[in-house]
Amino acid sequence: MKIASVLSPQRTQCRLQASSKKRAIELAAAFIAETNERINEQELYRLLIAREKVSPTGLGEGIAIPHCRMANCTGIMGTLITLEQPVEFESMDDQPVSTLFILIVPEKEMDAHLEVLAMLVAKFQQSEFREKLLAARNANELYLAAVTDST
Repeated sequence: MKIASVLSPQRTQCRLQASSKKRAIELAAAFIAETNERINEQELYRLLIAREKVSPTGLGEGIAIPHCRMANCTGIMGTLITLEQPVEFESMDDQPVSTLFILIVPEKEMDAHLEVLAMLVAKFQQSEFREKLLAARNANELYLAAVTDST
C-alpha cells in the first residue's frame, strides 16, 4: 500500500497557521469537510478530539496521525498538513508536531484502518521522507513529496 492510495492533491495543505493541537485539528476538520460533502466538520472534529483524549496520536519526530472511523465515510481518506509553526501534541518524544496526517476510515474497516496506520508509521519513521515534507513550499510540492516513492 502507498500513500497515494489514500491521499489526493485536494487534501494536502502546506504551512497551516495553528496555535495549538485543538486548533490544528479544528482547522483540519474544516479543510477536510470543504473537500468532501459527506463529511460533517463538527462530527469529524468531535471524533478526532475524542480519539486524542483516549491516546494522543503524536508519534514523535514532529509527526502526528490523528485518526478516526466514521459511519458516513465511504472509503479510506487521508489528509496531509504541515504547520507553519510546530505545536504541542503530547508526542511520545515530547517534541512539538509540524506534520499531521489525518486518517478517516469507514466505521467497519478495522483491518484496513490498522493496515494504513502501519504503512504511515513506517513511512514517517524515515528521516528523509519527513525532511522532504517539511521542505515543501506549497501544497503541490507537499503532495508530490508524499507520493513520490524514493525507497
